Amino acid sequence: MKTISRWLTSPWRRSIAAALAGALPVLAFPEPSWWWFAYVALVPWMALIRSAPTGRRALYDGWWGGFGFMLAMHHWLLPNLHVFTLVIAALLGALWAPWGWLVRRFLPAGPSPGRVTAALLVLPSGWLLIELVRSWQGLGGPWGVLGSSQWEVEPALRLASVGGVWLIGFLVVAVNVAVAVLVAVRGCRVAAVAGLVATAVAASAAWVWSPRPDVEGRVRIGVVQPGVIQGAGAPDRRFDREEELTRELAGQGADLIVWGESSVGYDLDDRPDFARRLAALSRETGANILVNVDARRSDKPGIYKSSILVGPDGRTGARYDKMRLVPFGEYIPARSLLGWATSVGKAAAEDRRRGTEQVVMDAGHGLRIGPMVCFESAFSDMSRNLVADGAQVLIAQSATSTFQQSWAPEQHASLAALRAAETGRPMVHATLTGVSAMYGPSGQRLAWLGTSESTSVVYDIPLADGVTPYVRFGEWPVYAALLIMAAWCATEGARIGRLRLRRQPTPEPRERPAHTPDESPARGAH
Repeated sequence: MKTISRWLTSPWRRSIAAALAGALPVLAFPEPSWWWFAYVALVPWMALIRSAPTGRRALYDGWWGGFGFMLAMHHWLLPNLHVFTLVIAALLGALWAPWGWLVRRFLPAGPSPGRVTAALLVLPSGWLLIELVRSWQGLGGPWGVLGSSQWEVEPALRLASVGGVWLIGFLVVAVNVAVAVLVAVRGCRVAAVAGLVATAVAASAAWVWSPRPDVEGRVRIGVVQPGVIQGAGAPDRRFDREEELTRELAGQGADLIVWGESSVGYDLDDRPDFARRLAALSRETGANILVNVDARRSDKPGIYKSSILVGPDGRTGARYDKMRLVPFGEYIPARSLLGWATSVGKAAAEDRRRGTEQVVMDAGHGLRIGPMVCFESAFSDMSRNLVADGAQVLIAQSATSTFQQSWAPEQHASLAALRAAETGRPMVHATLTGVSAMYGPSGQRLAWLGTSESTSVVYDIPLADGVTPYVRFGEWPVYAALLIMAAWCATEGARIGRLRLRRQPTPEPRERPAHTPDESPARGAH
C-alpha cells in the first residue's frame, strides 16, 4: 500500500489511475455485459478519491474518472470524430468533479457511522443528478446511464417499472458505496451492512409490490434487416433488398412490418415509384409498412428523418419527424463555433431539421404504435409519453452501420429492454444492419438479430394493459435525489453557520463608570 501511495503522489500518474478506474463500469454494458460487475465497478474509483490529499485533488480525481468513463463508453466514436471525442469526454467528465469532492467529504479516513449512512443516500443522489444533466439532448443524451447496464436482469427490470432506469442507477451506486465501506472502512462495516440490507429490502418490496403487465392478446410484427449496403447507388440497392426481404413475409400473418432508420433515401413525393412499390408490398403482405425516410423534403426546406406509415393504398398520412437529433452525427451544436469538427472527423455537413411533437399512429388491425428514431430510444421520457398517449407497441427505427464492428449496436439494442420494462409495453428495435431486437412488456428478450444477418422475420408480440408506476409518476427517483441533496445542503449550511458563531470572539463587558456620592457619574476635571 505504501508503494502505491508513493506512486500516486505524481499528479499525472494519479490522473491516469483515476481515468482507468472511471472506465471500469463500461464492462457492465454490452458487449462484455458483465452486469454483475456494475455493483462493484465504482469501488476502485471511490477508493482512489478517498485517498486524495485535498478537496481540490478529489475534484480532479472525479473529473479524470468521469473523463475515463465517458471515453470508454463512447470509444467507438473515435474513428469518426477523432480528437473531438476526447474533447467531448473531457467536457462531460467535468460533471463528476463535484461527485469526487462529495466522496472525499463523506468517506474520509475514519468516517463516523452517521456519515456513512448519509453517504448511502447523498452519493447515489449526486450520481443521479449528474446523469440527469448529461441526459440533456444537447450534451449527448442519456447513453450509458449506469442503471441501463442491468437490461438483462429480471429483478432490475421490475424495478424499472417502478422508478425507471433512475431507480436502478440509484440502487447500483448505493451498493457500490456500501461495498467500498466494507472494504476500506473497518469501523463502519455495520452501517455498510445495514445499507446493503436496506437496498435488498427496497428491491424486494418493489419486486413484490410492482404490478405485472396484464397480457391481453398478441400481435405479429415483422422486422426487415437488409444488412450493410454501401457504395454507388446504395439507397436504390438497399430499397431493392428490403423489398425482396419483405416479400418473404407474405402469408405469415404479419399485422405490421417495420423497416430500419434511413431505409428509404428519397422523399416519396420525389420518388412516386418507391411509393407505389411500398403500397404493392403492403397489399402483398396484408400489413402496413413503417419505413423511415432520410431525405430533403419536397414540401418544406431541410433534411428530415421521418417515420412514415404506408398501407395498401399508399401513404396513410401518419408521419413522425425525429425530434432529438444526435449531436455531431446529425447536427453540430453551435456550428459557428464547433463547425471545425467536420474537418477532423465525419461530423454532419448539414444540420438535420427537428420535428415538433411525438405521434401515436394507427397501424391497422386495431394496433396503435409509438415510433421513435435512432437514439431517441435512450430517452425514457419519450417512451413514457407515447404510452401515456395510448401506444400499445413502442418502435425504434435505427441504423448503426457506421459503428458495425464496435460495441454500439449491442448497447443500442439493449436500451429497448429498459423502455419496455418501464412502460409495460412491448418494444421493437428495428435496424438496417443489426442488432435488431424485440422485447415483451416486462422487458424480456423475444428476438435478437445480430450484425451479420440480412433477413426478415415475424414474431408474436404479447400486448399488455395497465399503467406502471413509472408511467404514472414519472422520474420520481430524480426528484427524491434533488430533495436529498437540498436537505444535505441545508444541513451543511446550518452546520457552517453554527461553526462561525462559535468562532466569533465573545465581546468583553464594558466597564461601568464610577459614581459620585450623589449617584451621578464621575466627570473629569475641566
